Amino acid sequence: MPSNSHMSSETNILDLLAGGEPAAVAIGSTEAPSLSFRALRAQIERSIESLNAVGIGRGDRVAIVMPNGPAMATAFLTVASAATACPLNPGFREEEFAFYLADLRARALLVERGSTSAAIEVARRQGIHVLEAAAGGDAAGAFVIAPAAGVAAQPTPDGGPATGSDIALILHTSGTTSRPKIVPLTHANLHASASNIAATLQLTPADRHMNVMPLFHIHGLVAGLLAPLAAGSSVACTAGFNALKFFSSMAECRPTWVTAVPTMHQAILGRGDRDSHRAIARRLRLLRSSSAAMPPQAIAKIEALFDAPLIEAYGMTEASHQMASNPLPPGRRKPGTVGPAAGVDLAIMDEAGRLLAPGSTGEIVIRGPGVSTGYENDPQANASAFVHGWFRTGDQGVLDRDGYLSITGRLKEIINRGGEKISPREVDEVLMDHPAVAQAVTFALPHASLGEDVGAAVVLRAGETLSERELRSFAGSRLADFKVPRRIVFVEEIPKGATGKLQRIGLAARLGLAPAAADRS
Repeated sequence: MPSNSHMSSETNILDLLAGGEPAAVAIGSTEAPSLSFRALRAQIERSIESLNAVGIGRGDRVAIVMPNGPAMATAFLTVASAATACPLNPGFREEEFAFYLADLRARALLVERGSTSAAIEVARRQGIHVLEAAAGGDAAGAFVIAPAAGVAAQPTPDGGPATGSDIALILHTSGTTSRPKIVPLTHANLHASASNIAATLQLTPADRHMNVMPLFHIHGLVAGLLAPLAAGSSVACTAGFNALKFFSSMAECRPTWVTAVPTMHQAILGRGDRDSHRAIARRLRLLRSSSAAMPPQAIAKIEALFDAPLIEAYGMTEASHQMASNPLPPGRRKPGTVGPAAGVDLAIMDEAGRLLAPGSTGEIVIRGPGVSTGYENDPQANASAFVHGWFRTGDQGVLDRDGYLSITGRLKEIINRGGEKISPREVDEVLMDHPAVAQAVTFALPHASLGEDVGAAVVLRAGETLSERELRSFAGSRLADFKVPRRIVFVEEIPKGATGKLQRIGLAARLGLAPAAADRS
């Protein structure tokens, strides 16, 4: 059973923060004095009253459009404690804000005072209250909430702190192949997942996390922010990931650990060859990677650079992030796997809904206290997503006899080449073994007769040259012919989503590749 099965369903974010010593640092920054746990809790309590006073209370949805940093972190904690937080990517265009604000049925929009975000005008057109976070002191993330000019509202009758069963956070799925689905997560869901991550990483009050993940994404919110706070440790909130500034930020923040996605870790590797960088790198106790598969070759290189273990984990929005994780030493880490279940029950299911024995490949299914009870207003999606009490992740994988999970692909990303099924990740790893290749992403290439063929986007190491024919020949020596990419495109950078994740679906179109008319040899 999950390690937190005894946890009360009435735990909220304020309860999660209760373990931090009053004078200890909760939120840090390189640009302002730190915010203590005492000050953070006091700010949340004051802000609950401020939100209640302008008509925002439990169950009301407040969209947050703010840049990454301490204020965004405290804004999320504040809004979730009083109402329902709906953080949105500040990089959205006006049309995207119009869709998401309407789809969320937001009651209010919270922005920084002085913001010029397109979300403000969209909110006003939709009749949504605009609230401003104004500086509330010198400490990192300290602010006060005030209505924007011309906004008047009555106090809410449903005030006070949210409870464990209240919805704390709403996020949308990526919507790669369909309309984005709304995922509601309760305080109890978030508390369970944050506590599990803190336990997995053995976080203590002595730890310091440097957050580089977006705080509009489940990875950054739960692993990057809530988990360290649940352990009574601190979070240094950066403006986001910047490979050029990563090591200087490390030198200023002096973190003990970092969590990121594989593309970020690989970008760090590209910057870590200077002696000064190597010295700074060796200050970490651990690194964590999640949200996408990490090539084993990259794991070995980053562990050598930092002289610290990289813990690969498996998470998704619907599970409040973490589902499985490799353990810290002296526990056994298995590169290429995402470890055993960590906070959920985890199994492999066939298409008929039967659970499979170890060694069998099928769909990864989960259940546990961190798992959402279902998508909002989408009975069709819920009917297909939940089977016999298990949530179907949409990922394909296999459990070994030790309970370690290997993800063989996203079911929607599996390439169907004339009936032959190909796991893109398997091809990625072969291409990454070539000494001239820095990154590789395999994807489905539309084909006139086969339906799909195998394509790959490749980034070469600095100073290296390689032809498509040479790389196809290399892959052909290790893969069955039908798995060898029929088209390899060399690019400076592989297109990514807003959170840094590689997106295989639709990559052929993003790279401007026309459907192949015939098989190439």
